[in-house]
Amino acid sequence: MIVSRGPSVVPRGALAFGIQLPIQAQSSLFAEPWEATATPDDLAAIARAADEHGFLYVAVCDHVAIPRQLAAAMGTTWYDSVATLSWLAAATTRVRLLSHVYNLAYRHPLVTAKAFATLDRLSAGRVILGVGAGHVADEFAGLGLDFAHRGRMLDDAIEVVDAALRTEFPTVANDSFTVDGQLGLAPRPVQDPRPPLWVGGSSPAAVRRAARLGDGWLPQGTPLDQLPPLVELLRTERAAAGVTQPCDIGAITDWLHLGQPTWDVGRPCRAGTPARLAEHLRRYRDVGVDHLQVRFPSRGPAELIDQIAAFGSEVGPLLAP
Repeated sequence: MIVSRGPSVVPRGALAFGIQLPIQAQSSLFAEPWEATATPDDLAAIARAADEHGFLYVAVCDHVAIPRQLAAAMGTTWYDSVATLSWLAAATTRVRLLSHVYNLAYRHPLVTAKAFATLDRLSAGRVILGVGAGHVADEFAGLGLDFAHRGRMLDDAIEVVDAALRTEFPTVANDSFTVDGQLGLAPRPVQDPRPPLWVGGSSPAAVRRAARLGDGWLPQGTPLDQLPPLVELLRTERAAAGVTQPCDIGAITDWLHLGQPTWDVGRPCRAGTPARLAEHLRRYRDVGVDHLQVRFPSRGPAELIDQIAAFGSEVGPLLAP
């Protein structure tokens, strides 16, 4: 399998930070109560705050339809990734637009390439295409897809998306797809040779996929103390595959709060001064992480915006090289 390399978007030595946006995904595992009645204007305001305060990216999730038996835990509110990111592209100017993560198996890869090439053109080159294998078997079944072979489908889809994003008339033949070079895909993305492609997931299979096929890796909530062997696995697998380009390695942090919260945040949370939070977050860089997905408990959009602004202004400079 031949996959080209996209650009690295995290400067070497930096510890960049981004955020998965609220409202667009409302699983009971992470959504705050206020999100159920939040508006699109709230979503745009939060994205603009990240844009204005030095965040590398804003991210949205991807599910098509949640099975009834999982609805209580996962919720059924999952905004469409491309539609949401396209709308946010018009509300922001600098921040990158990340799908975290997009399930390539749910759509033909040419459809995915078309959508993200268009988004990259409309956003003046701000797309990061984050992809994953998916985890909800009944969702696959409902879409007529084979859950057991999702890993192979993802690998094959990455090959097609890669080719279609860097070549107007792609030619690819693998176990899942045949694209014969007779179909042209435009508009072309702004980024050269294509937008960066990050692979999500914390399993060894996901790490190996990121090493072989990705420009970046974003674990799914792996604790800091469990990251070192996975980072080493990624580096070993990347070297074995002959890939010399640096990989943008990410992590999802603890819940954070600037200052001491005066209310019960309802979950473990690391709180304190900017210096204290920065000291903790720099430990991620010590194990090889380049970019952090930060998260803040909040009681409403205004409080979340305040935390985003404070983090970008007071903690962000302390994470510079």
